[in-house]
Amino acid sequence: MPVIVLTKVDLCDDVDTKLLEIENIAIGVPIIETSIVDEAGLSQIYQYLKEYHTVAFVGSSGVGKSSLINHVLGTDQLETGGLRNDDKGRHTTTHRELFMISGKGMVIDTPGMRELGMWSAQDGIDHTFSDIEELVGKCRFSDCSHGNESGCAVRQAVKDGLITEERYRAYMRLKAENAYNENAVDYLVAKKRKFKQIAKLNKHNYKQ
Repeated sequence: MPVIVLTKVDLCDDVDTKLLEIENIAIGVPIIETSIVDEAGLSQIYQYLKEYHTVAFVGSSGVGKSSLINHVLGTDQLETGGLRNDDKGRHTTTHRELFMISGKGMVIDTPGMRELGMWSAQDGIDHTFSDIEELVGKCRFSDCSHGNESGCAVRQAVKDGLITEERYRAYMRLKAENAYNENAVDYLVAKKRKFKQIAKLNKHNYKQ
């Protein structure tokens, strides 16, 4: 279950604008605004800490993951780097670490990540881009690539301003990445099957 946590909101002058941008991208995903300085929104995180559940904090370096976990744990177990001159946090977490919280499950702190890849994410794409997926069925051609074909309902929606160009590009990029991953999985499965057949044949020939 994904949850978006906006950290350090005390440093942002246009939180409402940021919220609107995220809501348009991650439709239906819960968003929590937090600040370690004035403890705003931190109590909302507790509702996701449940016994027999695991919560993982994932994000770029310096966004405040370790500070949030320290607050959840009620200690200063995790080292934090404070702020640099440009108000950005320092990278301090260098390995994954799991913490047990009595009666509240487990919490995982992770190193900063530059990017996240996907693995069989079609269901997630269908949910996040449900508005675009609905338009796909209205395209003139069933195999429409949503590029330059005539009668493409998706491109028409972009031209009409119903879908932003950025959202359209994100959809196309994720669809392409997911298709690539699925093809890679199919290739590996076929390759593994082939090696099993070769091994079985070699075993049979050896017995003969």
